[in-house]
Order: sequence, then C-alpha cells, then structure tokens
Amino acid sequence: MNVPLLDLKAQYATIRDKVRTAVDGVFESQRFVLGPNVETMEAETARLCGVPHAIGLASGTDALLLSLKAVGAGPGDAVVTVPFTFFATAGAIVNLGARPVFVDIEPAGFSMDPVRLAELLENDCTFDRPARKLVHRQSGTVIKAIVPVHLYGQCAEMDEILAIARRYELPVIEDACQALGAKHVDRYAGSMGDLGCFSFFPSKNLGGAGDGGMVVSGNEDLARKIRLLRGHGMEPKYYHSIVGFNSRLDEIQAAVLRVKLGYLDEWNQGRRRNAALYEAAFLGAGLRGTVKLPAVLAGNQHIFHQYVICCPKRDELRAFLQNHGIGTDIYYPLPLHRQECFRGLGYGAASFPRSNEAAAQCLALPIYAELTPEQINHVVRRIAEFYA
Repeated sequence: MNVPLLDLKAQYATIRDKVRTAVDGVFESQRFVLGPNVETMEAETARLCGVPHAIGLASGTDALLLSLKAVGAGPGDAVVTVPFTFFATAGAIVNLGARPVFVDIEPAGFSMDPVRLAELLENDCTFDRPARKLVHRQSGTVIKAIVPVHLYGQCAEMDEILAIARRYELPVIEDACQALGAKHVDRYAGSMGDLGCFSFFPSKNLGGAGDGGMVVSGNEDLARKIRLLRGHGMEPKYYHSIVGFNSRLDEIQAAVLRVKLGYLDEWNQGRRRNAALYEAAFLGAGLRGTVKLPAVLAGNQHIFHQYVICCPKRDELRAFLQNHGIGTDIYYPLPLHRQECFRGLGYGAASFPRSNEAAAQCLALPIYAELTPEQINHVVRRIAEFYA
C-alpha cells in the first residue's frame, strides 16, 4: 500500500468542476489583477478570522515582509522570532535589513516559549521608556516587533506573548501561514496580534494553484499601509507617497481559493479526525512510550497542517517508511540559527537546545483529509515493525 505525504489530486477530484468554472469566469471577464474575486476572497477571509481587514498578497513570504515594513522594521532594527520555523520567517526580517533575534521554543507545541521571550526582553535588552525603545544590548539594535509562529497548525501561547509585548509596547505579527482556521478559545489565528500572515502555497490546508498570501488585521492604519505597500505605494494612481512593492494576490488564485474556502472547515475536521485515528493506532500498537505524539495545547483547536511525531532513529525510520511506499518529510532539519546564511548572527550550534532537539527528532506523517483509516493503520503498523 502506497501512502503519499500529500495527495492533492484526491482533493482536486472532488472540486474539479467548480474550480474550472471559477477559473473560466476570470478569463471571460479578462480582469486578472485585483478583480472581484480578490475583493470577495479578502472579505471572506476577514470574516473567517473575525477581523475587519484582509489584504491579498502574492505570497505568505510577502505577507511577512510587508507586515514588518508596515510596523517600521528596517536597517538597524531587530525582530524577535523563533529559530524552529520555515526560513521565510527570518528571511523576511533580513530582507528588510533588520536582524532576527531568536527565542527558543516550548517543547509541547514547538512554538515560541513565553518564558524565554520574557527572559530575553528583561535580561538582554534595555527599555528606554521615554523614547519608547527596547534596545538589544548585544547587537545594539532596536527591537521593533515580535513574530510568534503558529507551527504545524496550532496557535502559539498568545495570551502570554501578547501580555509581554504590551509591557514593552511592541507590535506582534502572527506568522499564521500554517494555521488558517486554527483557534485559541474563541479567537482565530491571525486575529490576536496587530497583524496576521497567511500563505496559500498549494500544500497548505487552504492551498491555491500557485503562490498567494494574505494579511489580516483589526488595525485600520496598519491595514491601509499594507494595501499601499502591495501596489508600489501608489494612491491615487501614479502618485506615490512611499516606495512599495508589487505584491498582489492573483485574480485566478483568488478564484480557486474562493472555491476551496467553502471546504476548509470540512477538510480541517478531516485532519483532526485523522489525528485522532493516529493517536488510537499508536496507543493500540504500544508505541506511546517510543514515539512522542503531537500535543494540543490547552484551549487550542488544532488544524493539523502537519502531523509531526518525535522519534528515535528518525532518519532510519524515514528511510524504512520510504522503502515501504510511505511518504514523510522533516519540518525542519536544521534550525535557523545553524543555517550558513545566519552564521553572522553569532549564535553557537548548541544555542536553543529545544529547537535542536526538535530538528533531530521530528517527522511529519501523512495527514490530509482524504487519508483513509486503512492507510493510517498501515503507516502505524510499519512504524511498529521498525521499532519491534
């Protein structure tokens, strides 16, 4: 039995006619840039997240980049984030000329540890209250924002992070690129900070037919800045108050995403159902003491963008599963503080031990909504066979 890590063809088979009709409608209209599909997709995403503003962009990476630009991050500044995340989180910071300052993750959900965040800001920074500036002593940079990451599809510990941010008057930009539809109690991912960033990369729970992104916000001023930045800083036409970018959600992508948005809750429920089946299968196979299963943090509704276990002999297990037709992946094999391009930040290889441990042990298993119970049981049986 072959079990791919992700089977987008199975998903597409259920919505093919609707997607093709939507795309044909764009070609019939010949409105390819910021047309009615983008406008409606923005309104529907804002409604889903419970915020008044949503701005469609060319990618999740651009969502992060423009959000950082909107809060004033630039050369000589610093932004606090985690080293265990996709590269774009820190890459966007550096591409604005700012410096990533890393905080280690908490071990249960792999998101920013509020305790470590508080220690960093209290012990390694100086807060100039009259100037409303928080200076990172080691680098001499001014901390401009905090970027927690909702990794694998569940929210970081936002109550604590937001309380710390308020103490130092810092904006919070949620990297929610893996978490559209995830909730903490009654608040959706992306709606809790000043800005929330989403990606519509094809493998996401809500994936397009190419790149796409979105920023959501409850802050009218910041939302206006994002809209200005995505279109060369132009308002009105051919008049430019700032230097912006060319980063607009494509009308065809918006048409595809609008069709798929109607299925998002059903697909997320399917992923949660499959996560429960995995847990039962692992318990039934007696693997709970060998394999660390995903934890759902208190108050969270996890959407399981990835189903990530932590396990001994991870690389050997992955090769074994591949030989038996089971797809897996490692998110992520090398933390950012150990990446060659960030060597100049001055972190040692042993810095951030929890991120290092996660990188050495984490393995993503298939979790897409169309996965069958038979496939899930097959995956767990093979894992049990490996550890027998």
